[in-house]
Amino acid sequence: MLKSRSIVKYFYRHKHGKNHWSVVEKKIFTKDRALQNLDDFYTNVYGIRWKSMRLGLLSKQKYIAMVNNFGEDEKVSEMFERDGAINIRTLYEVTKRNLEDEMGKFYVDENYANNALGHDSKIDNIFQKKRSEEITGIYADKEHAENVEVPRLTEENDSDKESDDENEIMEDVKKFKRPLEQVMREDSAIDYSRIIDPNFVESALYEYVPATKIKGLEDFVPESEHYRYYSNSADFPLKVEMETEFSIPENLQMYTYEMGNITDFRIPYRTITAVSSHFLMNGSSILPPLALNLKPGDVIFDACAAPGGKSFLMLQTLLPKLLVSNDVMESRANKIRKLMQEFVYDFKSSWKNHRCVVREEDARITSEYASYDKVLVDVPCTTDRHSVNESDNNIFKPARIKERLRIPELQSQILSNCIRLLKPGGDLVYSTCSLSPIQNDGVIHMALSNVFKEHGISVTIKDLSMVMKPFQCIFKFEHPKGLKYGQMVLPYLPANFGPLYFCKMTRN
Repeated sequence: MLKSRSIVKYFYRHKHGKNHWSVVEKKIFTKDRALQNLDDFYTNVYGIRWKSMRLGLLSKQKYIAMVNNFGEDEKVSEMFERDGAINIRTLYEVTKRNLEDEMGKFYVDENYANNALGHDSKIDNIFQKKRSEEITGIYADKEHAENVEVPRLTEENDSDKESDDENEIMEDVKKFKRPLEQVMREDSAIDYSRIIDPNFVESALYEYVPATKIKGLEDFVPESEHYRYYSNSADFPLKVEMETEFSIPENLQMYTYEMGNITDFRIPYRTITAVSSHFLMNGSSILPPLALNLKPGDVIFDACAAPGGKSFLMLQTLLPKLLVSNDVMESRANKIRKLMQEFVYDFKSSWKNHRCVVREEDARITSEYASYDKVLVDVPCTTDRHSVNESDNNIFKPARIKERLRIPELQSQILSNCIRLLKPGGDLVYSTCSLSPIQNDGVIHMALSNVFKEHGISVTIKDLSMVMKPFQCIFKFEHPKGLKYGQMVLPYLPANFGPLYFCKMTRN
């Protein structure tokens, strides 16, 4: 006789690995968080135009090729021309001749510094809206929220001011702290099942803070603080001049494909001089160093030079007497050295201490005042294109929020100090790879105000509208009246360069 045995089946839910498509689809990456943040901000600033900019940022960027003069320059130039690429200098000069009559009609608007097409009011509205959302998010009680001041962002090294803010925060905290007996007496909706036995943890219930009233304000950084750096109040003398002098140096051989042509350049190869044949870079990156209008014998300071592309372009002109390529960290300075060793023949022995010096120093404290003919200030920024495409080393990581919100302050400090490094009459170009009016016009406005108040230094803004006009056959520019001080290349599918903002100024 056979005995029947009961079989019990247990069902377990299979969990997929972290790289499975079902898990990856639900995960919120840092680049997604960055895109959401930019959507929220730039939709308010640029309106319907943000859609095309957004599409450009998320699409493959376009490059230009700079022929390496330390390699087989003639051979490489012939190769590009056979491939159908166009010499940028030739294209610029032909377009300039065709536009000569129209370019002669340019003029400087007397209200140049106040013509940003409503950006001032837009950003103020964004600031007020963001601040209101933060307050109501912290304090659910509207009666309390109306009288609450959100803690302001402070510098890490400003210990006195920071401690004052902390004291104010703690005062707010004390307003909402009540003894347990009072809470039990006044709040009828308490979940008594969650009350801990006082005999078990006597100190746990010494004070009770309702979760709906406040949240970790000691570590809370208000997002709205980012927008307060954009100011329209001019408290410094401002002079604007139309820039009329501009040329692309004869030694620079740069190639691009016409607008709408997305052909890729050939991969660089090793030449007979043991250096790479050409250097590929985002085309808009050539504009800041070109805007400096280098002259023979110039002493130049590249304040935030890594990874070194703009410094290499300036060396290619063969015009500088000395170029100091500087960055704040050793790892970043090593990137510059690596690039130079790859593209400059015998860089270590022949160039070190002669024409190019790579240095590690914080540009906020560099003290070689009135020493440089030209200064390039390509500051750290939110790097919009990188942020929406890569999660690695992304400034929008939650752990880096304080660093991100302090970016305009850092940029202003770098620019303010670099203005002091210029000789009187020297030129400086400030640039970012961000579309943010705060990091662009806002930082310039803040820096010009600070350097005038603290050191009595004023500058003349150079309006580059006229000399940049021939580049419109290569780049998509923001309308000049949408900006206060500079020029900006917009991401645009037929010419997907940028974003890049740049502004030129001369020390008076």
